[in-house]
Amino acid sequence: RTIGDRIGEAKASGNLGNTLKILGQFDEAVVCCQRHLDISQEQGDKVGEARALYNIGNVYHAKGKHLSWNTAQDPGYLPQEVKDTLQKASEYYERNLSLVKELGDRAALGRAYGNLGNTQYLLGNFSEAIAFHKERLAIAKEFGDKAAERRAYSNLGNAHIFLGRFDISAEYYKKTLQLSRQLRDQAVEAQACYSLGNTCTLLQDYEKAIEYHLRHLVIAQELGDR
Repeated sequence: RTIGDRIGEAKASGNLGNTLKILGQFDEAVVCCQRHLDISQEQGDKVGEARALYNIGNVYHAKGKHLSWNTAQDPGYLPQEVKDTLQKASEYYERNLSLVKELGDRAALGRAYGNLGNTQYLLGNFSEAIAFHKERLAIAKEFGDKAAERRAYSNLGNAHIFLGRFDISAEYYKKTLQLSRQLRDQAVEAQACYSLGNTCTLLQDYEKAIEYHLRHLVIAQELGDR
């Protein structure tokens, strides 16, 4: 501010916003991220503007998740305050999405699709969530980003469960399992086995369900995860 560096001030405000978000001070975080957005727009800095929109989306997303922790309910059955907060997150992600499309930033596009999928899932809009996660999956494959691909499969599996498409969920969870083994991520492997066990139970394939739950148990014991 002293040297009149507006872009520098914008970036610093954005960093403050992100830090406040991590500290759980969501309302203060929004103020700082909004300053980042305002200055970026004033300076015609499209990249900064896109980043600020994404960050504000993240703050509302984190706030929504934080508020919903107190209500142990299924996605879609949320108190109005939580819904409104997640809706705001979604709106900022949508604005970020159209801007990064315009900028041709494929990596940022992937992140926006993933987060839109997650907010729509929490709002109980499962078909919309699936559409976004499929876009996320395509971009993850394009970049060879195995971790993002794995997350997309997992998210697609979760959304299909709520639409009662258990067989499709099982296929996505199997892909999740396969990738978690490739990535040598045992915690995620255990999680995938757990999801597959539950899905096989819903499909009434109890033998397979037992197999997956036993694998989950073994990994949990290996990791000393009580």
